[in-house]
Amino acid sequence: MRTGSQDSGGAALPPAGDILALIATGFWRWDSAAGLVTLDAEAARLLGLPAEPVTLTEAGVRSRFHPVDWNEIDGVVNLAVAEGTLAEARLRIMDEQSQVVRTVRSRSKPVVHGDRYELIGTLQEVGDSPPGTAARTPVTGDWRRSREAFLLDAGRALAEARSTAEVLRVAAGLSMPGFEPDGLAVFGVRGDRLTIIGHHGHKEGAEGPFTEMALSTDYPAADVVRNGRAVYLSSPDEYKRRYPTTWPLAARFGRESWAFLPLTVAGRTMGAWMAAFRYPVQFTPDERSVLTTVARMLAQALSRAGIAESERELTDGLQRSMLPTLGPAIPGLALAARYVPTGGGLQVGGDWYDMIPLPGGRRIALVIGDVQGHDVRAAGLMGQLRIALRAYAAEGHRPDAVLARASRFLTGITDSHPYGSTGSPETRPGTAPGTAPGNGDQRFATCLYVEADPTTGVLEIARAGHPDPVVRTADGAVVVRPTEGGLPLGIDPDADYPTTRVVLEPGETMMLCTDGLIETGGHDLDTGWSRLRKVLERSTGENLEQLADELVQAVHGPSSHYSTGPLADRREDDIAVVLLCRAAVAAGEAAGTTTAAPRLRRSLLTVKQAEPERIAGARQQLRELLHDWAEPEQVDSAVLMVSEMITNVLVHTDGDALLLVEAQGEVGERRLRVEVADSSDELPHKRHPGELASSGRGLVLMELLADAWGVTPRGEGKSIWFELHESSAP
Repeated sequence: MRTGSQDSGGAALPPAGDILALIATGFWRWDSAAGLVTLDAEAARLLGLPAEPVTLTEAGVRSRFHPVDWNEIDGVVNLAVAEGTLAEARLRIMDEQSQVVRTVRSRSKPVVHGDRYELIGTLQEVGDSPPGTAARTPVTGDWRRSREAFLLDAGRALAEARSTAEVLRVAAGLSMPGFEPDGLAVFGVRGDRLTIIGHHGHKEGAEGPFTEMALSTDYPAADVVRNGRAVYLSSPDEYKRRYPTTWPLAARFGRESWAFLPLTVAGRTMGAWMAAFRYPVQFTPDERSVLTTVARMLAQALSRAGIAESERELTDGLQRSMLPTLGPAIPGLALAARYVPTGGGLQVGGDWYDMIPLPGGRRIALVIGDVQGHDVRAAGLMGQLRIALRAYAAEGHRPDAVLARASRFLTGITDSHPYGSTGSPETRPGTAPGTAPGNGDQRFATCLYVEADPTTGVLEIARAGHPDPVVRTADGAVVVRPTEGGLPLGIDPDADYPTTRVVLEPGETMMLCTDGLIETGGHDLDTGWSRLRKVLERSTGENLEQLADELVQAVHGPSSHYSTGPLADRREDDIAVVLLCRAAVAAGEAAGTTTAAPRLRRSLLTVKQAEPERIAGARQQLRELLHDWAEPEQVDSAVLMVSEMITNVLVHTDGDALLLVEAQGEVGERRLRVEVADSSDELPHKRHPGELASSGRGLVLMELLADAWGVTPRGEGKSIWFELHESSAP
């Protein structure tokens, strides 16, 4: 074969193979589809094989190269195939004892045939790199190790970035080995326009001419987005020649070389990345490989950040729409509320709170609840249930009726058929016989509904499986107010929800919360309440907003602000909390004086005939009310007498027992008065039981333990009372 034509008087050029042999250059061909590599005699000699033409498998050729270099050439080849450029690399040849015998330089051109390609190239032996050039030599030497370390660090930093701003900040701080751009820009696509997402190394406002640029513009970044292929411009002359229209825009920045690379995710070009240099850069295959790798990592990081920001924007908007403000100020009452979603993931769940103005304009309703789960389904059900509760309350229903209707509503929407399905489970495709009706995702919700009269402080409370409210008295005592309740909403459509009446005295604060506030940090109900009680006791009750922040900080703030509980593996939950405070009233306000109101703690509790287990709750409530009483023995005596009085009512009458506890006065000089009322007209009388008698000692105990006691007849029934004075011994 002749390599060229003859001139008018000269002889034909020698064959290409002879020329390559004369300059000690081997020729090779690599068929990627067949996995075969064909070598001429010189190429075989350079690989340490007999100097004769040979065809080897890919594995046979791989065994002749240093493993690190072979892995390197794979990336260089893929880049050359993608960009249609030459693949150039330095490769170390190994002998059978794994010793390096020589270093060769490979230059090849990919020839693409559909979905396969061939590499046709040359091999030529080269000497060692001169001192001082290791940092810029392709593939081998310290540059390779620096590049690998750089890519690992860059990948780690970009993977940890959680927002577009963080990604751009990481990209601006990248220090590439051997060549470092001093101007960076990230372009995005919005419709048919090219926009600048962020830039570094340019003055503020320098992006002006490049913002909102049409994709059809003769500009390198637009060209990259249109074609999905990188553009390398090694000199201003090349830039001016290829993009004369937009060259004046780039000339004023004083750069010498530019690289524009596509930002591609899942086969779609979402933008372009520009790296500009103040010194000439030739963009060798290795330098292009680094830039391409960084561009791919940058595209993935920007895509993740964009998705995360979209999710945050969606969930924040959903949260804002589903959690309204508490509305205008209410004379005589102060309100504060907080909602804190769990960390990470969806930032809205099934917890909610609401304030509902009731018909007539005099009363309001406070609602707090928690739909089972922490997902989109829970958030959707929460929104529907909240709207339903507002509708039932606006119709003027009492608290028990509101919750009963809400339970039927939630049962109906969670037990309905899936979209596009009708009929029984057995008639729906893919439903196994015997499957319960519904969509397989039945949910329940806990709820606490409080109807408040700001004028009198009377609260009508209905509870559906929710934690009881907590009351902080005017002098700092914290008491859990036991209330009657029913099943969570959505379990039984015919469930009843009895109502409990509580009076919020002037200066008292009531806290309503979901179980997330109690149990976050691995706590159970007991340890969680103890933690919250300390926060409530420290508060002065004057600033509800500050108290709400302190409660959240105590369970969800920095680790130095809270303690963990015994259940360390408990999953954290959303937190919702509402605080309601009734304004304090001075004792002489009606007369125009400023006399301070006496300190008063009061608790009211009903124990029904069918609920004798609530006697234990009455004892616990009395202990909480007297937590700071000076004489612990007096507290034990009071608890014993209360237990005896309530038990006598349940055993000897057919009615319920009404417990009223009042502690009034300054600390150390308080007077405790306890009354237990019932509807029976039969008055108790002192008895003298024998040693083996099981009853008849109630009045004897009161005579021995109380400072004063008595029985007061009423219009219907009677009340038995006793008093204890804190300053006196029991």
